[in-house]
Amino acid sequence: MSEFEIGIWGFVVLLGLLAVRIPIGVAMLSVGMVGYYLIAGEIALLSYLKTETYWRFTSDALSVVPLFILMGQFAAKAGLSQALFNAANVWLGHYRGGVAMAAVGGCAGFGAITGSSLATAATMGQVALPELRRFNYSGSLATGALAAGGTLGILIPPSLVLIIYAVMVEANVATLFQAAFIPGILAALGYIAAIAIVVRIDPKAGPAGDRQSSAVKWAALLDIWPVLVIFLLVMGGIYAGIFTPTEGAGVGAVGTFLIAVTKGGMRLQGFLDALVSTGQTTAMIFLILLGAAIFNAFLGFSQLPNLAADFFQNSGLSPFSILLGMIVLYILLGFVMDSLSMILLTVPIFWPIIAGLDLGLEAEDLKLWFGIISLIVVEMGLITPPVGLNVFVINSMAKDVPMIETFKGVIPFITSDFIRVAIIVALPSITLVLPHLLQVE
Repeated sequence: MSEFEIGIWGFVVLLGLLAVRIPIGVAMLSVGMVGYYLIAGEIALLSYLKTETYWRFTSDALSVVPLFILMGQFAAKAGLSQALFNAANVWLGHYRGGVAMAAVGGCAGFGAITGSSLATAATMGQVALPELRRFNYSGSLATGALAAGGTLGILIPPSLVLIIYAVMVEANVATLFQAAFIPGILAALGYIAAIAIVVRIDPKAGPAGDRQSSAVKWAALLDIWPVLVIFLLVMGGIYAGIFTPTEGAGVGAVGTFLIAVTKGGMRLQGFLDALVSTGQTTAMIFLILLGAAIFNAFLGFSQLPNLAADFFQNSGLSPFSILLGMIVLYILLGFVMDSLSMILLTVPIFWPIIAGLDLGLEAEDLKLWFGIISLIVVEMGLITPPVGLNVFVINSMAKDVPMIETFKGVIPFITSDFIRVAIIVALPSITLVLPHLLQVE
């Protein structure tokens, strides 16, 4: 069996393991080690395991991951999710569909300090679902809006998946955060527009809430000043080049810790719980990263990525046809895989292909543009059947809503995602304008 054939079989076996729900980190690690051994031998495998493990986990680039996770844990302990939803609700709740729009706005704000879609969906679901029920929102719109809104946590910076992508393609994390900002805002606006269309078609799906006085509205805005301060301090500092993403994450973690203690009343047990949760999540991500590194090294030996790149470059297909094919494949993978798994599995193969195509962009701009497109498409996998992790998280909180109703509820938001992908593919400047404006010489 040739090295290329071993690479093909390794990929097939990996997909099979994922189909039977073997954890992605364990599956990639196992297949990568066996494939590496078959091609390079035992001594080479052991040597690579030793050096790769040390190099991977002593890299400064990955220190940002636990810090942003810890920042999100402290933010949840501080009760910032409740303040964000309340502020959005008093301003938007009196419109038809306004409470659902407020839930999306709250998800956008909370995503800006957590970087995790599942955490955003779970936290905002606990806060917003009771209010949506109080105003008799339809089960499909209520759960669909929260499931879709949760995906904003993966796109609006800081984003853990975007950090992993940056490490894989050797891109600048701060610049990627800049590139994601405008598409993230477009995502939130698109979801709000989707809600407005749904309630126009079916007014009973999202009844109007109570209108609040101006005093209440401004008081609610004052309650979210900690979120604004943290976001401006962390992301503003990173965007302006005042400090690195790792330094920004450290500043954010300290800031949210102080807010959690003073505003949220966090005590020793809450602090220890936040540390344990951060450690568990970080360990899971680092295991996946190690498995991906070994699997990708195995693929490199098999020449599969290079041969795939050569095949597409010589296929006669237009660059945008190839890009469209990748987007379709991402959507199909989203039916059975989570976002981080898709990025780790596909980027080592897709990126060499994209890098070799003439898409009219410089290499660094291409990394940003392709990274944001990939991120938007894989986030759709969080709300598409049959996996749809965000759908399962929200539906588990709304036990009276059938799963099929929640999946029906996300259809308008998936439609919004498709429109947004088309716009960003057609207009790369939407992604690139902010990095170019904020470029630090």
